Amino acid sequence: MLKKLYDKSLQLAAHKKANLYLAIVSFVESSFFPIPPDVMIIPMTMAQKENYLKIFLNATIFSVLGALFGYLLGMIFGDLAMSVVEFYNYENEVNKLKLNLSQGGGVYIWLGTLFLAGFTPLPFKVFTITSGLIGFNIFIFLLICFISRGLRFFLVSFLTAKFGQIFVSFLEKKGTFWSTIIGALIIIFFSIIYLLLK
Repeated sequence: MLKKLYDKSLQLAAHKKANLYLAIVSFVESSFFPIPPDVMIIPMTMAQKENYLKIFLNATIFSVLGALFGYLLGMIFGDLAMSVVEFYNYENEVNKLKLNLSQGGGVYIWLGTLFLAGFTPLPFKVFTITSGLIGFNIFIFLLICFISRGLRFFLVSFLTAKFGQIFVSFLEKKGTFWSTIIGALIIIFFSIIYLLLK
């Protein structure tokens, strides 16, 4: 099933309406769809290197709008939202998070987790839906989504345009590892700044 969706997403990247399909995939991936927009961003950028900024903005804007939809899904349709969370086997983590937040902790951990989910291959939709379930501040939520998704899609589109197949091969082999490391370093950097300014 996932292989068919992956192959279909690759086919859409070569379609004459690829920009529209990228917008759709970016939107639904943030709320329930399992295939990330990168699957389309990379071949689209390889074919149109001069349009990498347009491709990055398209993916980012619609991904954030999809994240908002996921948030509203979690906020309004709790049972349906939990079925999506359960599909990705994250129900225990969500319940632990609810418990931590109800006891007055876990806000900063959630900020870091949400950023990592947007920046790394973690299932982003689980965290957008969970943000709605727990009633997380919607403005901070949108800001974190915009930063994490924007940074991720910019790096993917820019580096693909700049280095082509060399970067694509690197991403396939070590993308998950390095995106997690970079994401964690960014969180540590801003945590240190926050502590120094506090």
